[in-house]
Amino acid sequence: MSVSALELRIRRIALENAVQHDGVSRPGPILARLLATDPTLRSRSAELGPMVAEVAGRVSSLERSAQESELAALGGPEPEAPRAPGLAVGELPPLPNAEMGKVVLRLAPFPSGALHIGNARMLYLNDEYRRRYKGRLLLVFDDTIGSEEKRVDVELFDVILHDLEIAGTPPDEVFYKSDRIPHFYPWARRVIELGGAYVCICPAEVLRENRRAGRACPERAQDPPTTLDLWEKMLGGTFGPGEAVLRLRTDLADPDPAFRDRVLFRISDVEHPRVGQKYRVWPLLEFSWAVDDIELGPTHVIRGKDLVMEDRMEQHIWKLLGIHGPPFLHWGMLRVKEAAIHKSKAYREVKSGEYDGWADPRTWSIDSLERRGIQPEALRRFTLSFGLSLADIEVPAETLYAENRQIIDPTTPRRAFVADPVRVDVTGYPDDRRTVELANHPDRTELGKRIVTAGPSFYLPREEIVRHIGGEIRLKDLANIRLPAEIASEATIVRAEFLDLPNRRIPRIQWVGAEGAVDVDMLDPEGQHATGIGEAALRDAAPRDILQFERVGFVRVEASHMAGNAPVRVCFGHR
Repeated sequence: MSVSALELRIRRIALENAVQHDGVSRPGPILARLLATDPTLRSRSAELGPMVAEVAGRVSSLERSAQESELAALGGPEPEAPRAPGLAVGELPPLPNAEMGKVVLRLAPFPSGALHIGNARMLYLNDEYRRRYKGRLLLVFDDTIGSEEKRVDVELFDVILHDLEIAGTPPDEVFYKSDRIPHFYPWARRVIELGGAYVCICPAEVLRENRRAGRACPERAQDPPTTLDLWEKMLGGTFGPGEAVLRLRTDLADPDPAFRDRVLFRISDVEHPRVGQKYRVWPLLEFSWAVDDIELGPTHVIRGKDLVMEDRMEQHIWKLLGIHGPPFLHWGMLRVKEAAIHKSKAYREVKSGEYDGWADPRTWSIDSLERRGIQPEALRRFTLSFGLSLADIEVPAETLYAENRQIIDPTTPRRAFVADPVRVDVTGYPDDRRTVELANHPDRTELGKRIVTAGPSFYLPREEIVRHIGGEIRLKDLANIRLPAEIASEATIVRAEFLDLPNRRIPRIQWVGAEGAVDVDMLDPEGQHATGIGEAALRDAAPRDILQFERVGFVRVEASHMAGNAPVRVCFGHR
């Protein structure tokens, strides 16, 4: 699409948006539609944002009649393009030599934190290939003993299983590396017997320096019988933690120093939460996968490109043992700009109680996204739309929200909410407008209508009252009033004057009828709580309901209105 054609499309959507929303064109939904209906624009989201905002501003400055006339001249509202769930999925390449019904794939999370949006590519690419080939998906917990700082947390096994259920990617079978430690020792023995490994007793800092310099340590000259004897001593407890490791013999002149004689096994006395201190000699992950990618039967390994070192290690071991393993396919990093993911920090904050568990929105975990009303299908579409690309991608969260909006908007009722409310009593307000019938959705008549208590007392946002002191404003979809010329800064009640009913081009303000209004507590993605007032219909809201607070955004109900003063609790999703 040329720039001029793109600008024309933006203006058409902006005009449609303005006509639907009292003459005000909102940039967010415009950008969302562009990104959702044309994936080729996603890499240009940063460039599109200012362009959309500028067009929306120009459109909003037009008279309503001019907006309607120009939209008609452009052909009216843009025809709704149905979003086929498999559109982007169809761009995935076929798996090499894959046979229908025989494909086996695997997920390999380390249980140190909940699965988060950064793990979505792992989940959905593997799951989509499972679906495509009617195959199986294994969950293999990489719960070998890590460093002192990176410990296995037994609670996280269930957290991760729960995340997979939420995401709609449940595994067909579950394995734990900690149960499989005895399987790795015979493989180590075979590698040693073939002269492929040796026991090194160099201090860690010497080992690192020798590897960097491409210099052999004295133990590298060991023959297999000597190495086997030292290996048995490692297993038997002769060496303590850090005193000996089993290293793979590779090329000391390899261009990548990290590949030179990598460690295969090390000794640890750290207690494992599942198997205690049953084992002291633990494999590093690449060796464990060289074994499990054969014994557990995966036909293809699909993982991030940051794990190419692990590929090399596995392939080196297989070649040494005369084994042909599964092929590797990779994807690049997918980052969401607004998602500041620090798993170790999140772990600390969850454990300390500063975060509200792993579902705290600040974790960007799969659970937290569900809490915000992000549908699994939206996360799937978002992830798969980027295909199996090696390029690292960074996109705004709006790209995900656009997918979610397409799914939830058609069935989501609208409700009124006012933050930082001030009560406004309107003199002269007509008795026959004390209750009004409002649509639950502006475009979906099948969602019906609701009866709303409308006056003579209302709650309005304080910032809007301050902005329009002494001016005429329109209570959205209801009536026109005049605010007083002077209002005390801390006023909790303001008196205004009823003017008339016709829809005039004056500022439109969201309102909540005072009678029957309920308190609302809203949690936002930064973990902050905003309090306000919601319309009486929120008394019927139930936990897990998704609603759209008009002029605010989509929310998911967490707790219903209770007797007494308990507020309705909601979690904000997105605009």
